[in-house]
Amino acid sequence: MTLSPGQKLGPYEIIDRIGEGGMGAVWKARDPRLNRIVAIKQIQIAHSGRFEQEARAIAALNHPNICQIHDVGPDYLVLEYIEGKPLKGPLAAEQALPVAQQVAAALDAAHERGILHRDLKPANILMTKNGVKLLDFGLAKLNDDADPDATRTVDGTVMGTAAYMSPEQAQGKPTDARSDIFSFGAVLYELLSGKRAFVGNSMLETLNAVVRTEPSALDSPLASVVTRCMAKEAVARYQTVAELRAALQAPEQKSSTQTSIPSIAVLPFANMSGDKDQEYFSDGLAEEIINALAQHPGLKVTARTSAFAFRGKEQDIRRIAEALDVKTILEGSVRRAGNRIRVMAQLINSADGYHLWSQRYDRELTDVFEVQDEIAASISQALQLKLTPQPPAERYKPNLPAYEAYLKGKHYSYQITADSMARAREYLEQAVSLDAKFAQPCSELARMFVSLSLGGVRPTAEVMPLVEAWAQRALAIDPSLPEAQSCLGLKAVFFDYDWDEAGRRFSLAMSREPVPAVVWMDYALFSVGRGRARDAEERVRAAVAADPLMVFYRVHLVLILLVTGRDLEAEQQLRQVLEIDQNAYVAWFFLGHVLLARGQPNDALACFEKAHSLNPSTRTSGTLAGALALTGDTARVQELLDKLGPATTHGVPTAWALFHLLQGEVDQAADWFEKAIDQKEVNAGYWTRTGIGAALRSSPRWPALAKRMNLPESAW
Repeated sequence: MTLSPGQKLGPYEIIDRIGEGGMGAVWKARDPRLNRIVAIKQIQIAHSGRFEQEARAIAALNHPNICQIHDVGPDYLVLEYIEGKPLKGPLAAEQALPVAQQVAAALDAAHERGILHRDLKPANILMTKNGVKLLDFGLAKLNDDADPDATRTVDGTVMGTAAYMSPEQAQGKPTDARSDIFSFGAVLYELLSGKRAFVGNSMLETLNAVVRTEPSALDSPLASVVTRCMAKEAVARYQTVAELRAALQAPEQKSSTQTSIPSIAVLPFANMSGDKDQEYFSDGLAEEIINALAQHPGLKVTARTSAFAFRGKEQDIRRIAEALDVKTILEGSVRRAGNRIRVMAQLINSADGYHLWSQRYDRELTDVFEVQDEIAASISQALQLKLTPQPPAERYKPNLPAYEAYLKGKHYSYQITADSMARAREYLEQAVSLDAKFAQPCSELARMFVSLSLGGVRPTAEVMPLVEAWAQRALAIDPSLPEAQSCLGLKAVFFDYDWDEAGRRFSLAMSREPVPAVVWMDYALFSVGRGRARDAEERVRAAVAADPLMVFYRVHLVLILLVTGRDLEAEQQLRQVLEIDQNAYVAWFFLGHVLLARGQPNDALACFEKAHSLNPSTRTSGTLAGALALTGDTARVQELLDKLGPATTHGVPTAWALFHLLQGEVDQAADWFEKAIDQKEVNAGYWTRTGIGAALRSSPRWPALAKRMNLPESAW
C-alpha cells in the first residue's frame, strides 16, 4: 500500500514522508486520539518477520537515548517522532565524548536485554536538543533464541551497512555484543575525523576493507578507544559495552580526578637473613603481594621489573615515587631463622613521607601465604579500595618445600643466561615433583621453553613439544591459568601455523580480567603474525606504562610500530630502551633497520655491529653481512656468511633471507624464507611484516609464502 499525505493508516493521519530505508518507508503522522505526532515505519511484506522482531526488540527497551515504540499495526510500527539530525563530524574530542557516552549507554541498555543492534551507523543516531537518540532496530537480533546459530546472518547473507560492519558480520559469521562495539568504533572514528574508517568503490570493496585493512591513524585523545573498538579480532576489543563505557569516562578522569586514583609500588623486600642465597624468598614475597594487589581494578600497581630496579639504592622515597609515578610505596624486610620468619612492612605516603600503615609479622614459615594475604588486605584497607563484587577464587597453597623450589626457579628465570635458565628448570621441575597439584611451576616451565624459542637459544621444533606438554599438565591441574593457555596459543602460531586454534587459546587466556601483561605480549605476537598488529597496541602500551623499565614490553611495542609503518615512534621507543639498558642487543638491531630505511647506512652499520658484538647469532650475522655489503666491505661479508654454517642449522635460512633482502634480491630471499618457514623459525614471519619485507610482500612470491604459513587470505 502506497501512502500519501492526508490518508489514514489505522487511526493515524499521514502528514508527510520522512524517508525510505531498505525495509520500507517512514512517515510523519498524527495520532488524533492523543493529538501526538508520531513516526510510522511501514514494512514491506518481504520483511514481515524482521518487522515483528524489531517490534519485540524496541518494546523490550525503555531508555532515554533509544527511540520508543508506541503502537504496532499489521504491517507498520508507530514510533516516537524525533526532530534531530544524524551524527556528522568532524567534532573535537570534548564535543564528541558526551555523544559517544550517550550512544554507549543506549547500547548497554540493549545488550543487557540480550538485544544486538547490528546496524549502528550515523544515520541511525539522531542528535536532538535533548541529546542522542538511537534508532532503527530493524536488524536487531534477540539472544534469547534457542537456535545456537541465532546470531548468524540469515541464510549466510550479509545484513547491515557495509562501512560500519564488524569483520565477522561482513563475513556472515556469528556475532555478539563485540560486533556492535566494532560498529560503535567506526561511528566514533567518523564523528572525530569527518571521514569513514572504511571506504570502497563498491559494497564488495568496502567489506574487503573492513576485513583486511586498518583505517588511517586518528589524531585524537580518544584514538586508543577507537582503535580498540575496531580491532579485527573480537577478543582484542572491549568485551562488553560496560567496559567501553568505563574507557569513555577515562578522558574526563584524567583531566579532573587523576589525583584521586590510588597507586602503589612494592619495592623488593630487604633480605635480613644474612644469607644472600635467601634473596629469592624475600623477592618472592614482594612479588606475590604485587600479584595480589593487581587484582584490584581501581588500583594502579607498578609491575615487578620497574619496582625492583631500585633494589639497594639509597634514594629518597619521594624520588622513587616520582620516577614510578605512584602515590604510595610499600617497603619491607624479611628475616628468616630456621622455620620462623619475621616480616616488617610499611606503607608510605610519597607526598610527605609519612607512614600510612606498618606492621610486624612473626610467624611460622608455613604461614607465609597468610602473611601475603594479610599485607595485601591491610593495604587495601589503608587505601580505601573498593572490593571487587566477586572475590577471586581461593588460590592453591602448595607445601612449603615445593613453594620454595618454585620461588628459586622464578628467581633464576629472571636472569636470562644459559646457566640461570638451567638452574631455573631444575628448581621448577623439583617443585613439580614435590607437589603434584601445584600448577604454577608447570606453567612457568612452559613459559621458559617459549622464551628459549623466541630468543633463538633452542630450535622451535625441539622446544614446542615441551611447551605443549608442560602447559597441558598445568591446565590439567588448573584450567583457569591464563599463562598456560597463552603458551599453547604461541605453540599453535609458531609450530602448527594453526591460527584458529591460536585465536581460541587466546580467547581462553583473556577471558577474565585482569589479563597478565605477558599474555598481552603473546597476543601481540599473534596479532602481528596475522597482519592485525593494532589489535594489541593499546594493551601493550598499558603494560609499558605499568612497567616502564621492562625492556621486553617495549620491544613488543617497537615491533607493532615497525609493522604499522611508524618508524619515528619506533626509534623513540628504541632510544628509551637503550637508556634503560645499553646492552639490549635487540634494540640496537631494530634501530639499525630503522636507520637503514631512512637512508643512513653508516649509522645503521654501527648499530648492527653493536648488536652483533652483544649477541653474535645467525640473525645478527646475516644482517651485519648485508649492511657491510652495502658499504663494499666484501672481505668481512664473506667471513660472516662462511660462519653461518649449513642451511639445515636452525636460524641460518632466516639469516640468508635477511641478507638477500638488504641486497634487494627478492627471489633469493623468498627461497630462504621458504626454508625458514619449514624450519618453524619463530622470527621468519615477522620480518616479512616489517619495512625490510615490503618488497617481498608486494612480489609474486608472497601468496605462496603466506599459504606456507597457513595465513588466512584476509591476513595477506
